[in-house]
Amino acid sequence: MVYHNQINVLFTSVGRRVELLRAFRKAYQQLDLEGNIVAVDIDPLAPALQVADCPYLVPCLTDAAYISTLKEICRREKVDLVFPLIDPDIPVLAQHRAILEATGARLAVVSSAAAALANDKWQTTHFFRQLGLPTAHAWLPHELEATQVQYPLFIKPRGGSAAKHTYTIHSADELAFFSRYVPDPVIEEFLPGPEITSDVVTWLDGRVLGVVSRQRIEVRWGEVAKGKTIYDAQIISACVKIAEALPAVGPFTVQCIFKEGIPHFTEINARFGGGAPLGVWAGVDSPRWLLALAADIPVEIPPLGEYQTNLYLTRFDDSFVLSEKDIETVRGSHL
Repeated sequence: MVYHNQINVLFTSVGRRVELLRAFRKAYQQLDLEGNIVAVDIDPLAPALQVADCPYLVPCLTDAAYISTLKEICRREKVDLVFPLIDPDIPVLAQHRAILEATGARLAVVSSAAAALANDKWQTTHFFRQLGLPTAHAWLPHELEATQVQYPLFIKPRGGSAAKHTYTIHSADELAFFSRYVPDPVIEEFLPGPEITSDVVTWLDGRVLGVVSRQRIEVRWGEVAKGKTIYDAQIISACVKIAEALPAVGPFTVQCIFKEGIPHFTEINARFGGGAPLGVWAGVDSPRWLLALAADIPVEIPPLGEYQTNLYLTRFDDSFVLSEKDIETVRGSHL
């Protein structure tokens, strides 16, 4: 077998995902593999741009020039793999897959239909039910009689991301207010917890390589700040079923919340989770596995569910201090 001697990966909307890019850097070293980490964002001060080999500024996702700019970056940097890091990027990349993959890049992005399903929390709930998985009771606002429901409830946007506009509702007055305030809302029964995010690692052909579950102890800005790895056979089995049904392409996360000892499945994010580095440290080494598969390098992948449990994550703030010249260097990478 002939191995590829260089694999270049591109991450969209890198933002604060420094730990993830560093995990890929370590994987390159472990595999003795050459390659560049290409990172794009709309903000020259995005921290993760500072740890990329090839940082680029790109137009906003809604700009007509976004895809043509991304295509040119893929061509110029000979990109092999593309990973989205925020939810809004996924349907846009899926829609323009043919244009981007014409450069030789392969997109770790689900189909447009799967992207729509994951993005619409109402559709996601029905998807879980069709798979026979426990999920929260859910309603659209017009389906609820405020005086006949049991509080608390939970409300969120059907197309939400990063926990924006999500609220716990304790009364009929709050239900009336938040049903108007939250854009296009879906209302769910309140699940007491704990809340679990599972990182599901699949290859581009949908093959499930690993699953690792993380209990979210503390969350900031929709991303885990404190957490620990746990193992639950029901969750692992459900994640495999979800991956096959989507079907999955590349890494994604599944969220569930426990009620009376049973995991109730709530959301799918078709991308690397914000807490994915904890799973890597626990033994589900997704960057190394994905790079090895892309390069046709043999890699040993442990049996499903084999990873270190009760491994804790606690995050802290760090800083890059940049000069005007540093910022101009990133700005200068704008095509």
